[in-house]
Order: sequence, then C-alpha cells, then structure tokens
Amino acid sequence: MIKKESTDAQLVSAYMKGNEQAISVLITRHKQKIYSFIYSKVFDRDLSEDIFQDTFIKVIKTLKRGAYNEEGKFISWVMRISHNLVIDHFRKNNRMPKFENNSDFNIFSVLHDGSLNAEKTMIKEQVEGDLKKIIQELPDDQKEVLLMRIYKEMSFKDISEKTGVSINTALGRMRYALINLRKVIDKHNIVLTN
Repeated sequence: MIKKESTDAQLVSAYMKGNEQAISVLITRHKQKIYSFIYSKVFDRDLSEDIFQDTFIKVIKTLKRGAYNEEGKFISWVMRISHNLVIDHFRKNNRMPKFENNSDFNIFSVLHDGSLNAEKTMIKEQVEGDLKKIIQELPDDQKEVLLMRIYKEMSFKDISEKTGVSINTALGRMRYALINLRKVIDKHNIVLTN
C-alpha cells in the first residue's frame, strides 16, 4: 500500500521492488513542475507532452535496470533528464551549418553565432554554466592550466613560464584535466552541446 505522504525515495524504492503504483504517484506528484519546465522551453503543448512522456519512459527504464543511484534528489534527476531531452530536440531540429570548402575553417566561428535564437541562447547559457561547474571540480593545478589554455588562449610555452613548470608538465596537466572533465561529464550524464 502506497501512502500519498511517502517520500520520493520511498516511492522509488517501492517501484524498484515491483510496486507499479509507486511510479504513478511519482508522476502525478511531479507532473506539473516537469511539464511546466518543458513547456517554458519549447512553447508547444503537444511537443511538451511528448518530451514529458519520453522523460518518464527514460526514468522507468533506468529504474527497471536498477541503474538509478540516490546521490541527489529524484526530482533533480528527472529535471536533468527532461532538460537533456529538450536539448536533444533542439539539436535534432536545427540544421547543421553548411561550410564552404575552406582551409581556414575555425570551429569557433560556428560556436560564436551572433544570430542565436531564444532556444539556442538558453542552451548555450546552460552549457556554459554546466561547464563552469564541472571545471571547478578539477584539482587546482589542472584547472589553472585548462583555464589558461582554453579561456586565455595561452600557448603551452607561456603556461609553462607563468606556472613555473616544464612544458611537458603543463601538457600532462591539460591531458589529465580533459580526462577528469570527461569522467565528471559521464558520471553526471551531462550533455554539453550548443
């Protein structure tokens, strides 16, 4: 018997033990918040409903596989899934820019598009915010090299001189910073795209 006052964690546990009613209570409890979040990004009722359903299909599959870990709150996890599905929707429905055969191609000319629409702006801000948060999780020596290289566009020679370490050490720190970023991104199932 599921009680309405059961916590999300209790309902998740009950569902994972085979109580199908528990997921219905969770969906009913959080539908308004999740649906409103999705609608505020896509401004389309049918599409919002589709993404909402896809969100809970993903939630159910993850719970049935026993792959859910209780590190954070259930609602935060579900909101992250819905956010990622919104991003996936925009990514699928925006055509990739066409490039002329040009040896001077620069990826940053694509990333810094001055004509960003509202959805792209929202996604870009979210990606930048996520990236800043995960960079803060790096050890200080790796974070320092990464910030100098990516944001200040310094050469490894300049980084070496500024930090007082050899070029090889600076390169090694950059390599480990990228490896550790990938681990954090995979661990938290973060989608970095704009």
